[in-house]
Amino acid sequence: MFQIPDFKELQRLVDDAGEAELRRALQATHVGINGLAALLSPAAEPLLSELAARSAEITAQRFGNTIQIYAPLYLSNFCVNSCAYCGFSAENKISRRMLTLEEAEQESMILHDREINHLLLVSGEAPARLGVDYLEELARRLRDKFASITIEVQPLETDEYRRLFEAGITGVAVYQETYDRGIYTDVHLAGKKCDFDYRLEVPARVAAAGMREVGIGALLGLADWRLEGLALGMHAAWLRKNYWQTSLTVSFPRLRPATGEFEPLVAVSERNLSQLLFGLRIFDPDVGLVLSTREEARYRDGMIGLAPTRYSAGSCTAPGGYSQPELEGEQFSVGDHRTITEVCLDIKRRGCDPVRKDWDSTFQVG
Repeated sequence: MFQIPDFKELQRLVDDAGEAELRRALQATHVGINGLAALLSPAAEPLLSELAARSAEITAQRFGNTIQIYAPLYLSNFCVNSCAYCGFSAENKISRRMLTLEEAEQESMILHDREINHLLLVSGEAPARLGVDYLEELARRLRDKFASITIEVQPLETDEYRRLFEAGITGVAVYQETYDRGIYTDVHLAGKKCDFDYRLEVPARVAAAGMREVGIGALLGLADWRLEGLALGMHAAWLRKNYWQTSLTVSFPRLRPATGEFEPLVAVSERNLSQLLFGLRIFDPDVGLVLSTREEARYRDGMIGLAPTRYSAGSCTAPGGYSQPELEGEQFSVGDHRTITEVCLDIKRRGCDPVRKDWDSTFQVG
């Protein structure tokens, strides 16, 4: 099992990083943990433009000028966990809804008609309501309509992930939220999600089940973003070493306004987020970096070609929200309200290619 070092040790690595280590990281073909610490350190802030240039160079080498487009489909906002930061948290008084299989299929076809071929299925964590049987059946209904189907739901066991892979699910996104054990305990108040180690084991179970892809991430605004980034890099490196057959993505969601009115515990600016993206790209040239509609259009447009390789577009975070935009019960407020077509046009204007399909379900092994 992956063991994250104590955050005090991570802080020491960042504090000890100097300009010499930073320069080596910017010139190296392989960057180690000390190099990543330097890239994320305060010493790197004055050189952000150099980090951006190096990141853009690596991104072009590995991914060309492509950005994959995907959209989330929220299936349910029922949740048994009490997480201080989340709009779906069990104690929040919101309109709760779970889509039937037929409704989920209808919502997915709205996205399909908008030329979305990469689908992310999302739900709150309430396995008694939305479990493996539901996901398996939905995957079988959708597998021939989408190039890839990823899930972001409650943690499952390896045999359950294997079932879903055979049904047509191609990837799993599971965010640790924060790698700081103390803060994790403070913000997870009730429910199975309180178990830090159980959640930390999930990406390995996903990979062991044979999934094509696993996505990890930290919710920025809970703990020191530099240390979260270093922990993410360590986690990604461990997964690459032990599950090299599985591709990786890393997401960088910043806290957004949501029911419950949770305020970020630490500030994470757009400049901080940029340094984090550039640092992870230089550290792991092949990792998919995801920048979602949590961020505003202006910022997302400015990052095109520099590091991210995946953008969500036209997102709605309430179950049933594509067919009924007036519905309440969203997980959080999005920052980029453009349509899918508008996002794609703006990507093209900046010289990149918005890819809506880069995989065919014919190649799915199950």
